[in-house]
Amino acid sequence: MADEAEKIGLGGGCHWCTEAVFQSLRGVAKVESGWITSEGTHSTESEGVTVHFDAGQISLDTLLEIHILTHASASNHSMRNKYRSAIYTFSDQQTERARAILQTLATRHNTALITQILPFAAFRAVTDAYKNYYYTAPDRPFCVNIIEPKLKKLIKTHRDHIDETRLKKS
Repeated sequence: MADEAEKIGLGGGCHWCTEAVFQSLRGVAKVESGWITSEGTHSTESEGVTVHFDAGQISLDTLLEIHILTHASASNHSMRNKYRSAIYTFSDQQTERARAILQTLATRHNTALITQILPFAAFRAVTDAYKNYYYTAPDRPFCVNIIEPKLKKLIKTHRDHIDETRLKKS
């Protein structure tokens, strides 16, 4: 799967939360958490993940819908510089596809999304001590109080995409 994997960058909330959500899905080969930058006014680092996925097992449409549903994609708040609601694309084709998907999702969920589509510029990974944050110690208070509710929502909305071998709790 890794040789055929596509890649997309996603930001919206804490990268530990985002990492756990996407690690829990079938068709996702790898999730890297850290900080992503784009260009121009978005060249500052913002928490995010890169998701490597097999489009034959999970579509970009599904990944973006899960992203929209598992963070505050319709609300602007004081922490948006640190937690930019964004989709970071790697090609013009991926940018156009993401735009179409976001328009469909906004209509389907009857909401104005603030999620931006930005070109991926750079990534800085978290240190090894913070990689795989949820799955290395799911009983931490942050995991129980913040990450688990997102995973429960994921199970409720996208159970058919859950990789039961990865999802240990919830």
